[in-house]
Amino acid sequence: VMTTTDCDQNTIIESWAGERYDTLTLPLTTSITIGFQSSAWMTALYIGGGQSWSIVNRLNLGLRPDGYINSSPVTNTLPVVFYQINTQVVHVVQMADNDGTDILQCRWSNSASGSNYNRVDECGGICSGLPSSTVLTASNCTLSFTLPTANLYYACALQIEDYYSSSSTSPMSSVPIQFLFYGYTASAGACSERPSIIGDRPNRACIGVPIGVQLNETIIIQTYCPGQTIVDLVTSSPYGMTHSAINNPSTNLWTMVLTWTPAAAQTGPQGFCAGAIDNSSLQSDPWCITYLVGYDSPDLIRPTLVQGSASPVGTVFSNQTLFSIEASSTVGRPTRNGTDVCFHDADTNVSVVCYDAGYASNLVYTGDTIVIVAIYSWIPGKTYYVTMDSGFASGNVFCHAESAPVTDPTYWRFNIWNPAVSSTTTTTTTPFTTATVTTRPTSTTSINTLLTTTGIVVTTTTAMTTNATTASTSNSTTA
Repeated sequence: VMTTTDCDQNTIIESWAGERYDTLTLPLTTSITIGFQSSAWMTALYIGGGQSWSIVNRLNLGLRPDGYINSSPVTNTLPVVFYQINTQVVHVVQMADNDGTDILQCRWSNSASGSNYNRVDECGGICSGLPSSTVLTASNCTLSFTLPTANLYYACALQIEDYYSSSSTSPMSSVPIQFLFYGYTASAGACSERPSIIGDRPNRACIGVPIGVQLNETIIIQTYCPGQTIVDLVTSSPYGMTHSAINNPSTNLWTMVLTWTPAAAQTGPQGFCAGAIDNSSLQSDPWCITYLVGYDSPDLIRPTLVQGSASPVGTVFSNQTLFSIEASSTVGRPTRNGTDVCFHDADTNVSVVCYDAGYASNLVYTGDTIVIVAIYSWIPGKTYYVTMDSGFASGNVFCHAESAPVTDPTYWRFNIWNPAVSSTTTTTTTPFTTATVTTRPTSTTSINTLLTTTGIVVTTTTAMTTNATTASTSNSTTA
């Protein structure tokens, strides 16, 4: 029996989803196609209305060339995705693989049972269900198209397949994904901007979560027009995840809280997708993330001490260029561009320089340390702080579980030495005194131009102590 995970009664969507886990013992030589074929699709389809459906998966337990059992790709989607007609659309289908070196390809499902990898009709009546001008980019499963007719559904049937290497001619497995696009015309009075899902986690993030520990994730939706409200959040969730009601904590912001305690049977990747729908039936772009159950995301270690987990902290010179921070495990670059590390002016909170960790050559990932070469003219006397986007540090398993975002201005701070202030001479006048003065142990200092963690260092630690008795019969001036 399937366990229900999502049910949406929106009249345009009317979707239901469920999951079922079964454990089977099969020989290592097993290579079979598993599928479901029946009838019939809804009638309001651009192509294939009222016709049969077919969805198939190829399971191959034969050993890979490296001697291991293959892990099939994984994917997830919303059941129905809304797009305005006569508008160019670029839609990315999420795909990932636990075998990190595999080459993933996305292709159209087809009915060529004599030649396709599954040796069976893979799509029934919805083969070629999108407009003929649609372009599919296989390497990243990106669709480019325009929906021509309003109030119709457009079926999309794809196979995601993994290849051992770029020279392989046959895939090792084939995973289907079928879903619908819905074409609409914006109603009179609708906002010119669709709602958008914002927040700490970007679309297509990969997040490590431990087994048996409750996860709380907040989805934040932004609206852009007066009177625009969020009436529905269509989701595709892993088994056991619950959703709160939609709340409106402030103007133009809406939230829903996800709560989930992953079970041991869910070890590995579990996908989640969401799409916000407003009161004019405008839908946000899909927001999909992968939870990697049983794996930890790398943690960036909060700087606490000079010469500690991050460098520099404290006072540095204005020519400082070398910065570094450590993580709790081996890390690598983000798996996508647009993942930034930024330096901010602490007085204004304005970013003064940012680098995209996805490709910037002045960022070096080595073991558990990330080195940043920041080229900027730091202003003497100023204080700066560093922020890092979600995924600035990525793990090395499966979809590369991401570090959490760092936005706290107190997390990693440093200030720039101001020689004008440091060399200021002050004069004070004291009245007549007769006193015995004993100086405390002192040390001399000098500037070390190679310093990377603080601007003032002790180069001589020998204590110099002076004991003196002074008498005076007139006012004394010291400078």
